Amino acid sequence: MRMTPAEIKAYLKRIGIADVQPPTLDYLTQLHRAHVSTISWQTIDIVAGRPTPIDLHECVRLMLSNRSGYCFHLNGAFGVLLHSLGYRVFWHRAGVQPPGQEPRINSFHLGLTVSLTNEQQQAQRYIIDVGLGDMPYEPLPLQIGTYEQGPLRYQVVNSDVAEGGWRLVHDPNASFVGVDYDPDELENLEEFKPKHEFYSRSPESPWMKLFLVRHRHATGSNELRGCIWTRRDSKAIEKTELRTKTQWLEVLGDVFQEHLVSYSQLEREELWKRVWTYHEEWKKANMK
Repeated sequence: MRMTPAEIKAYLKRIGIADVQPPTLDYLTQLHRAHVSTISWQTIDIVAGRPTPIDLHECVRLMLSNRSGYCFHLNGAFGVLLHSLGYRVFWHRAGVQPPGQEPRINSFHLGLTVSLTNEQQQAQRYIIDVGLGDMPYEPLPLQIGTYEQGPLRYQVVNSDVAEGGWRLVHDPNASFVGVDYDPDELENLEEFKPKHEFYSRSPESPWMKLFLVRHRHATGSNELRGCIWTRRDSKAIEKTELRTKTQWLEVLGDVFQEHLVSYSQLEREELWKRVWTYHEEWKKANMK
């Protein structure tokens, strides 16, 4: 899929990029930074019982409608944008390792790489990921090493669960341990549709009752988990409980640029009630 010039212009405007430029590493870095700073990772629509499909046209439509999504939507749409701007983009099966669990590649995450020609006229791959929540702020070279971005440190190592694959090791203070990527290049997102169906509709999905919104910026990250707003920078981690709908909606809009544009006033009220109920249940469970 390729976007039209008008769609490209609208997408770039959404993330605060003024002009179309040649497909260079510098421009790729600008795009990546702008995307993760502007468009959040979220489970809003899943918690609200209104999941959206992950076909590429729908992913792009979400971004052009001032909405967002989670990994399939975000990396899906960004991959289309990069392809439309002339980058060589590749889709990969991937798997996120939560704390206390083993590494895996289970297609519950959509991985992206981009191939660029370096100064020695050699192909250099970069890990691109705008769909991980507290994701990298910039592209990461697909070569073994340690990379610091703001208060978070990432490592790229060989994967132990996919021959020829690679692993992104997250910062020790982050929300997950790492991500493993399969080197095989996929033609489309069909592999991920059953996973999205599970995540967005199954009672066993970890996201069904977990309202979660995240985004990165140059010096740290923000997270809204239920009614707990967490701010991270190089000096500290600060948590605030949002106890009113007004506070909650203000943080969603002002901090995360999530203005719930597809929700009516009544639907916003219902969503707040649902999230507050889950928040109260969480507090009771953690007081035992």
